[in-house]
Formats: sequence, structure tokens, C-alpha cells
Amino acid sequence: MSEPTPVALTIAGSDSSAGAGVQADLKTFAALGVYGLNAITCVVAETPGKVSRIEPVSVEMVREQIAVLGKNFPIAAIKTGLLYSAAIISAAARAIVDLRKKIPLVVDPVITATGGDPLLEQGAIAVYESELFPIASLITPNLDEASQLLGGEIKDRQSMERAGTELQRKFNSPILLKGGHLTGEHAVDLLFVDGRVTEFAAPFVRNVATHGTGCTYSAAITAGLAKGLPLTDAIGDAKRFVTSAIRNHYRWGDLHALKH
Repeated sequence: MSEPTPVALTIAGSDSSAGAGVQADLKTFAALGVYGLNAITCVVAETPGKVSRIEPVSVEMVREQIAVLGKNFPIAAIKTGLLYSAAIISAAARAIVDLRKKIPLVVDPVITATGGDPLLEQGAIAVYESELFPIASLITPNLDEASQLLGGEIKDRQSMERAGTELQRKFNSPILLKGGHLTGEHAVDLLFVDGRVTEFAAPFVRNVATHGTGCTYSAAITAGLAKGLPLTDAIGDAKRFVTSAIRNHYRWGDLHALKH
């Protein structure tokens, strides 16, 4: 008798270009043998490198999506992506708590798009910190997001280690600090758990304009947790998956035409 397919839930925005957000999460779940559910928080009109418009889903609808899925599916892991507003962050956090199950939660604190466009309303970060981070099993900021959470620049390995240590202490949750924005031959991510630091590294894949790698990475970690993997194993597998995805990327012929 075959084992049942693990189920994971993504709570995130819809990306019209399908390279990030819920679309990236569901593709990742499927590629890794996990059945994906989704609760849409907002709809984003975008192409790689340019966000044109964002419209939120109602708070009530976000809450109801999570509630109805929790009642009808054996959710084994949850991740959050773009949550857009303080009200939606709060609603998502409360809905997750209301599931009354101890489900691993990966929080990808999406603050800005790859192209630099802001993705959160004012006041949202404070609600992340007070309501969502405290229930997270893992928080996965990149260096720009970590800088905004701490208020200081992260420019090298040493400052990365200081920042990760401070984030882990401040939020009392495991932190995976993604170092892909640093220069060097390898993309190095650091996991901070209970005073220990674990490194995950892979060679940089050059000359690739990426979009949605953070979504894919956190979704792959969530898929591993849904399968019952320990956190470090889930991250290691996810690191290899996202590196392979970048290496074997699809290249659009004319992105300039997509931006107008």
C-alpha cells in the first residue's frame, strides 16, 4: 500500500507572470511530490523586474480560505509569502493558530520585489514581528529583508553572521539568512538555531536574471517539512533544488517587450 501524498499550504500572492508567488510555490510542491493548496492574499500584475499593480483579497476571504482548507485536508506544512498588509498578516496568523494543529510554518517575509518595487503596506512589518514570527518554525529573509528588519546594512560574511544571530535572538525562531546578494564564488546561506550556525553553499550560477527564487526556495523547504524531513535536511534538499532550477532556467527572448 503506497504512502499518502504529503499536503502543503502556501499563503501568498498571485503572480501574473507565474514565476513567483503562489504559482512558483505550487510548481515547486508538485515537482517535489507534494500536493499543494493555496490561500490567495493579493493579486499582483507583474512581469519579471516590474510590478505594475497590487490588489489585496479581503481579510475575510483570506481567513476563510485557510479555515476551509484546514478542515478538509491533512496539511503537513505551511508557508507564507507575500501578505501585503498588516490586516492580512494578522488574519493569516490567527487563522493558522485557529487550525489548532502543530504544523511547521515557514515564513518568507516578502518585503520588496526582485526589481526593487515595494510589496508591503506601511505598518506591516510590525505585525509580522508581533503576530507571525512568534509562531514560525523558520523565517527565511534575504539580506535586504534582514537589513530592513534590523535597520543596518549587511555587506559581508561577518555582518551576515551578526545579523542572523541578532534575528534569531530577537524573534526566538530559527533563521535562514540567504546570502545570495553577496559577491563571491558561492551563494552561502546560514541557518541560525539555538546558538548554532549551519552553512548551506552552492556555486553561483552566473548571468541569470532570477525571479521568484526566494519563493521557490521557501516552498521547497516547506515541501521537505511536509514529507517529515528534519529542518536541516529540508533546507539542504531545497538548496540543491533551487540551484538546479536556476542552472536549468528558461530564458525569455525579449523581456523588454514584456515591461511595457
